[in-house]
Amino acid sequence: MDDNPKSLAITLLAGGISSEREISLLTGEQIAAALRRRGHRVFQADIAPTNLAALDHQPCDVVFPALHGTFGEDGGIQEILEQRRLPFVGSDSACSRLAMDKLATKKKLLENSVPTPDWQVVYSGKFKDSWVPASGIGYPCVIKPIAEGSSVDCAVCRNAQEARQHLASTLSRHGSMLVERFITGPELTVGIINGTPLPTIEIRSKVNFYDYQAKYVRPDTQYLFDIDLSATVLNAVRTAALDTWRLVGARHLARVDIMVDAAALQPFVLEINTMPGFTSHSLVPKAAQHAGISFDELCDRLVWMAHQDGIVSSAPRGGK
Repeated sequence: MDDNPKSLAITLLAGGISSEREISLLTGEQIAAALRRRGHRVFQADIAPTNLAALDHQPCDVVFPALHGTFGEDGGIQEILEQRRLPFVGSDSACSRLAMDKLATKKKLLENSVPTPDWQVVYSGKFKDSWVPASGIGYPCVIKPIAEGSSVDCAVCRNAQEARQHLASTLSRHGSMLVERFITGPELTVGIINGTPLPTIEIRSKVNFYDYQAKYVRPDTQYLFDIDLSATVLNAVRTAALDTWRLVGARHLARVDIMVDAAALQPFVLEINTMPGFTSHSLVPKAAQHAGISFDELCDRLVWMAHQDGIVSSAPRGGK
């Protein structure tokens, strides 16, 4: 092992098997470069449920699973890392499973009086051409997969024809889809590091919906820190984000996406992302930078959090 006390041996996982693979690869490259600049030794590798060879690499002080979606963010890889007693960045397997499941997360929020938009689930075997949204949802409505990220197969549908067409084209891939009331108002996101909220960002997309292209490709999406909302509303947004973090049991980092109803000025939690991206467009690094935390420092902090948690969890318990 290196004698440098400020250097860790890090296995960085990027790629994976999900529809967000390309974003994960971009995220992984930037994290790896940042950690190397901080003096860490980084072994970067791809991974899949049928190929876990990367986890056998030694030495390894910390695993950084820069993975999204299926197997990367849904508790799959986290459970394997727990079984192998490998310290890793991000939330544990139970939290990851809960947060990836939008339906389970929304139920948890509702049970604990955290506002979230009204919703219903449409199942492939019960979908009919005459389908209409449940009472309290109406049009426009948002239709999205229950367990995907990066707005994959997500759409805002303005009328029955658009909604039925989107359901017909996506149910075969996902088996069920979440239909959600559309909240008209500012779209905000709150990054959280180790239980502390970063500056809130307002997202203004030049298209009607903050979709995959707006998130990762288009150069005209605006990210604003000077938000035209009162301190009271912004405090409510941060409170809702921290409540969500606590209820799902997140650790190290997360990002909570929130809409603020323009009329009632009430925040509605959409979802929590337990392994947000680290690309040039990504929001947690932007918010950290605004708070005076550079990209390199942010990555460094995360691996040391995981390393310390690993030391604590492996320490012998006291007792009589």
